[in-house]
Amino acid sequence: MIVRAEFERLELTLSEPFAIARGSRETTTNVVVRLTDADGATGVGAAAPSTRYGETPATVEAVLPRFLDAVESVGNPDARQRLERRLGETVRGNPAARAAVSIALCDLAATRLGVPLYRLWGLDPDAAPPTSYTIGLAAPERMGEKAAAAVDAGHDVLKVKVGTDDDEARVAAVRAAAPDAQLRVDANEAWTPKEAVARCGALADHGVEFVEQPVSADDPDGLRYVTERVPLPVIADESCRDAGDVADLAGRVDGVNLKLTKCGGIRETRRAIHAARAAGLEVMLGCMVETNAAIAAACHLAPLVDYADLDGSLLLADDPYEGVGVDGGDLRLDALDRPGTGARRRE
Repeated sequence: MIVRAEFERLELTLSEPFAIARGSRETTTNVVVRLTDADGATGVGAAAPSTRYGETPATVEAVLPRFLDAVESVGNPDARQRLERRLGETVRGNPAARAAVSIALCDLAATRLGVPLYRLWGLDPDAAPPTSYTIGLAAPERMGEKAAAAVDAGHDVLKVKVGTDDDEARVAAVRAAAPDAQLRVDANEAWTPKEAVARCGALADHGVEFVEQPVSADDPDGLRYVTERVPLPVIADESCRDAGDVADLAGRVDGVNLKLTKCGGIRETRRAIHAARAAGLEVMLGCMVETNAAIAAACHLAPLVDYADLDGSLLLADDPYEGVGVDGGDLRLDALDRPGTGARRRE
């Protein structure tokens, strides 16, 4: 039985300023949930709320007491279907807060059984794709320097943020610094459909693998317009919050980027993955800029997807939690020597 449920706010500093088309940041705030059973076993999860999806640290902290009361009323961390139903009955929406609780419950349940999550789910650790490493917006020269440093650290897949008046120069600088890396670009809704078509044509000449969210999430027809006219596959991110959005995107894009924080936890993310597969869409598993208390759980789902973008904790100056090991971009699930998600507070 769960005997204690608690949470705390973490103010985390990034290793350097991180910029995307919507703005720049030097810090991020996570809210960590901790559940403890009668035998002293613990499960941890975390929320990285985004104002883009209507959540803040304050809204997460406001709703978590009600979520945790619901968890304690059920008590049994193995009764996940009942727990998820109770959470849904307690408060609608609030996916980041819900995700933190969902991750902590799964971590606790697997910890009690003494197995890592991927093994509990019967997933193949060798099927997990390597995670990309994100190169935030900066001057072209600086983006090239960051790309070179990432490659030196062993990262062979780079995700390049774009959405400026001179995107081609930035991607060209990254390509010059990392001639053998796989490059993906993410516009974070920055372009109009016609701009996206023009810019993707130019970016394709630099060996870009695909483009993520080229136009506004409020313009699904614009996504279709771009997908039908560019030489690159198009992946929807901001347009796809959960499984309910997948059907609307089928035929408009080539794939979707799913995140535990957007979907509202592990169970809902798995539903969205299966919905995407049924719709013939490729799947990326992404993250926010967040601690391993959240990202470690996503790593265990990685064998189910085509692409991983699970580098959020690598962008932090100091993550108070350790999680699944990352060797360059490879997720070392098979080397995990702890049960559950593997996320544990650093000593």
